[in-house]
Amino acid sequence: MKRVLVANRGEIAVRVLRACRTLGIGSVAVYSEADAGARHVRLADEAVLIGPAPAAESYLSIPKLLAAARATGADSVHPGFGFLSENAGFARAVEEAGLVWIGPPPAAIEAMGGKIGSRERMRAAGVPVVPGTHDIHAPDALGRVGLPAVVKASAGGGGKGMRVVREPAELAPAVASCRREAELAFGDGTLYLERYLERPRHIEVQVFGDRYGRVVALGERECSLQRRHQKVIEESPSAVVSPELRARLGAAAVRAAAAVGYVNAGTVEFLLAPTGEFYFLEMNTRLQVEHPVTEEAWGLDLVALQLAVAAGEPLPDTIPLAPSAHAIEARVYAEDAENGFLPQTGTILDYEEPAGPGIRVDSGVEKGSVVGVDYDPMLAKVVARGGSREEARRRLRAALADMVVLGVTTNLSYLARVLSTDAFARAEIDTGFLERTELPPPPVPPVDVLAAAARALAAPETAAASSGGGAAFPDPFAAGAFRVLA
Repeated sequence: MKRVLVANRGEIAVRVLRACRTLGIGSVAVYSEADAGARHVRLADEAVLIGPAPAAESYLSIPKLLAAARATGADSVHPGFGFLSENAGFARAVEEAGLVWIGPPPAAIEAMGGKIGSRERMRAAGVPVVPGTHDIHAPDALGRVGLPAVVKASAGGGGKGMRVVREPAELAPAVASCRREAELAFGDGTLYLERYLERPRHIEVQVFGDRYGRVVALGERECSLQRRHQKVIEESPSAVVSPELRARLGAAAVRAAAAVGYVNAGTVEFLLAPTGEFYFLEMNTRLQVEHPVTEEAWGLDLVALQLAVAAGEPLPDTIPLAPSAHAIEARVYAEDAENGFLPQTGTILDYEEPAGPGIRVDSGVEKGSVVGVDYDPMLAKVVARGGSREEARRRLRAALADMVVLGVTTNLSYLARVLSTDAFARAEIDTGFLERTELPPPPVPPVDVLAAAARALAAPETAAASSGGGAAFPDPFAAGAFRVLA
């Protein structure tokens, strides 16, 4: 590969572009009209405008992406995550155009794309699966599954098309509600029913396959801290996974990937019950948002490995068998955590990333970036590595306190408060932790932070940003308020 087109935006586009630069590979960025001044556009060797802001007319347009590849002489395509990264049609179109697809084979994407079909394949491969049935209208469906149960959309994700059923009378309305939501979100109303596990942990295993039939597991990530089924804070390794359990999880993940002829990076997700039993949840056939914690804990460069495998190289024999550090990642969003986590918009008036031992920031924004309504409001991922989980936790909390984002409200205060809870410090978490845990109130920001916020609001550029309808208000907690808690 000599020239990679990155079919994405934001921090993942920046991440892939930097890997290409490190490896001496040429790069091409694509951008919508809304992203003309974006960070990833400037980092690439060449950038191509592919359409207006709506993703359907730009980042989700397969013809426009392929045209950009042809026009720039790109010989390969990296899809990042989100958008078309798990679209088998896009992967097939890339290969039919004579380009290298930096991801799994289209057949593997299709095989793991529907939850019903993937469950059956996993059961046949000897991978533990949560008891359930796709015959959701059978009179004995609940009897076969047991209560509590959960109705799920086969094509779903992110909690969409999903309802918990605790009484038999709740099944019919849950099915009707899930079907409507699934048809609207995914264009597919197919549902299934499975047993609902109380207070499980969400554990996922990073897998990698090469073109020569070798598949390996590269350790686990703990992704239990979720809000409305969306991950908030992730870490690697998991505090509750012993070496013996890690080996069993890894073996199950390798069987899952091998069952569909998997190549390149992927993630097999499991639910870990309080009893210690684990069950297959789904497989993400792409690089994950939270891949940096695996990189930091295991000493790997997963994007460089993706590029090498896509170029036909075998997996190296030097894959580590155990983590050498602990890493925790927090997702920084433009959202108002004190007001229902509503997405925020505006212009970033000031932006400073934290630094220091063990601190890494993957970001797609900078000072002057415009946060609009067209795309996901994630601004950055702050990752802390330490010799122990507690060291990583303290470093991450301090890094969040040092991060400055003025111009849009962020969840920095919320993340720091989660990290400060005694339960998180003891790793006593599960997928329902954030929904039921009452966090301490936000601290009163120091006077100097309020003064800085006032100056930013008084600046002419702030007025100009506000006149465009965006909520251009600084987050005073982003500029160091948590130093008083250190």
